[in-house]
Amino acid sequence: MGFGKVLTGIAAALVAADVVYTAVETPTNYLRPPGAYSEKDFMARCIKCGKCAEACPHIAIHMAKDLDMAQAGTPYIDAESQACKLCPDFFCAAVCPTKALEVPADRAHVDMGYAKINENKCIAFKGMRCEVCYRICPLIDEAITINFSALEDDDIHTRFLPTINKHKCVGCGLCVQRCVVHDPRSAIRIVTKAEQEQNKKK
Repeated sequence: MGFGKVLTGIAAALVAADVVYTAVETPTNYLRPPGAYSEKDFMARCIKCGKCAEACPHIAIHMAKDLDMAQAGTPYIDAESQACKLCPDFFCAAVCPTKALEVPADRAHVDMGYAKINENKCIAFKGMRCEVCYRICPLIDEAITINFSALEDDDIHTRFLPTINKHKCVGCGLCVQRCVVHDPRSAIRIVTKAEQEQNKKK
């Protein structure tokens, strides 16, 4: 029996016995796969089995190589290289043996975080028309809308400004990946659930 199967068996036994998990308080800013309730709950349940990464058809999930042993081996998504595509069946969450990831009702109920635009880097805020993030958004006109703003001293042209509704954005990161600005980072980033939790403590 492989080590992964042993871990899965132990996890299943713990879940069946309704064992109370102990949360890990180690700070992190990893973008977790869809289906995690909170970073604290996720870290308490994740056994680092790698099943979610194996199940991802888009190879979007990686296992952390962190010096902190609590984080090492936990799954995360690097949205700049490959964002989550919100598979209808949520294969990653479906195979999780400990419910560190639970299958969302639908993609609108995913909560990985929310996108935030750096207006100093976004070319739309400089007066150039883009709309790439808006067009790629799986929740177009809900999570991202376009607001119109007149250019100073220009009666002809208008700025098409992407605007994030953080209450609708699910944090998949597709806008981050497809953003045309990379110098070297995208003009958009995901404010992860872990970051939100950390900010609440400040």
